[in-house]
Amino acid sequence: MDNLDNLMQGFADVVAPMNLLLALIGVVIGTAVGVLPGIGPAMTVALLLPVTYGMEPVQAFIMFAGIFYGGMYGGSTTSILLNTPGESSSVVTAIEGNRMAKSGRAAQALATAAIGSFVAGTIGTLLLVLVTPFVVDFAVGLGAPDYFALMLLSFIAVTSVLGASRIRGVISLLLGLTIGLVGIDAVSGQQRLTLGIPQLADGIDVVVVAVGIFAVGEAMWVAAHLRRKPAEIIPVGTPWMGKQDFKRSWKPWLRGTALGFPFGALPAGGAEIPTFLSYATEKRLTRHPEEFGKGAIEGVAGPEAANNASAAGTLVPMLAIGLPTNATAAVMLAAFQSYGIQPGPLLFEREASLVWVLIASLFVGNLLLLLLNLPLAPAWAKLLQIPRPYLYAGILFFASMGAYAVNAQPLDLFLLLLLGLLGFGIRRFGLPVLPLIVGVILGPRAELQGRRSLQLSGGELSGLVGGPVSYAVYTTIVLVLAWPLVRRFVVRPLRERSA
Repeated sequence: MDNLDNLMQGFADVVAPMNLLLALIGVVIGTAVGVLPGIGPAMTVALLLPVTYGMEPVQAFIMFAGIFYGGMYGGSTTSILLNTPGESSSVVTAIEGNRMAKSGRAAQALATAAIGSFVAGTIGTLLLVLVTPFVVDFAVGLGAPDYFALMLLSFIAVTSVLGASRIRGVISLLLGLTIGLVGIDAVSGQQRLTLGIPQLADGIDVVVVAVGIFAVGEAMWVAAHLRRKPAEIIPVGTPWMGKQDFKRSWKPWLRGTALGFPFGALPAGGAEIPTFLSYATEKRLTRHPEEFGKGAIEGVAGPEAANNASAAGTLVPMLAIGLPTNATAAVMLAAFQSYGIQPGPLLFEREASLVWVLIASLFVGNLLLLLLNLPLAPAWAKLLQIPRPYLYAGILFFASMGAYAVNAQPLDLFLLLLLGLLGFGIRRFGLPVLPLIVGVILGPRAELQGRRSLQLSGGELSGLVGGPVSYAVYTTIVLVLAWPLVRRFVVRPLRERSA
């Protein structure tokens, strides 16, 4: 009951005229930036993160909630109309959505994506309200060894489970951990990797890292590979759905939500697996199997719902434990840290009003998203026709302005360029971005918890193992690491013998 009262208080803060305007602005600019080709939700949030600087935390997070969901919807629009997913979790939406658009059903594809996003986002945010307090109660009892084990699981998950190549994932993670080491050692007080530059004593600001890797690096990469002439955009009118479209979509919306939220809420989760599972499920259950591969509306409704429900689910470990499970959540975590707020079990005690305002803003932003994007879909489609040189020059300009606004130091612009080149390089060599960002954010915290555990045990390695939670987590890590070997040397020979 207390949670419901807190949520109602959050709604009371959000619906104030000025705050409601900020939520509307967040939805509009989040969608407008997210709909641009090659720009996914993580890059949208990273690019617009500096926009909230100078605001009070409550107002900043109200706008941020709108940017979060706006960027998610913008990515689906690009996938459907351009067949250019902004991130890996939008790939499945593009499979059927773009084929629907090419067959003259772009309006229906955009409508089922928008309504599915609203349904999944609303249910997912409601589950966030119900589940997060229980996760917080669980997290309060965790000690330093347990936290260290959970962060180690996050490192393993983003490198071994979610990536296509484990070696590349580890390399990306090591780069992130190295960036996270820059600054003063919290225990000894010694400077590390500062190269004698006083401004680096406090470390590299996570906002500069996020904007450099996502915005600058991605802009360089996409600009280097896309042709300068505007893409051929499929014309679209106002999205609408007929009775038959609703009949075929409402069950995939619910099934996609049921698949997406649990995967997002897991500390080792993500949106890629549930979107593919949703697509496979709808392909198996559909009464129109002949349409799959040619533009089946179920193939858009289910994965898009799974993607948005997973996005809501990722906020559970991010708020309750401080563990980001995808790139967008990692940038959201950076936003909290930029205001000196540390997500974790004490967040609901120290910053309760801010958390519930954020959650209430997710509900409001989701509703505004639906009301705005159905009539404004033709306008978003026209944004896709912006000439590439203007588009990416603008992105680099706003990214530079935003990074400079963080500390007003010219050094940050130099770091932004270096990080942008690093972001370009890791895309050039096929390294995943998420492990790097997670390494930057969680690396110093994992080091702190690990050293604290060793100090409490007098330097004994047994101090890294706490209660049942750490045992369970380490067992999971061993299984994840051992599974490829088991599959290669045990499962595959057994299948060959049985065949």
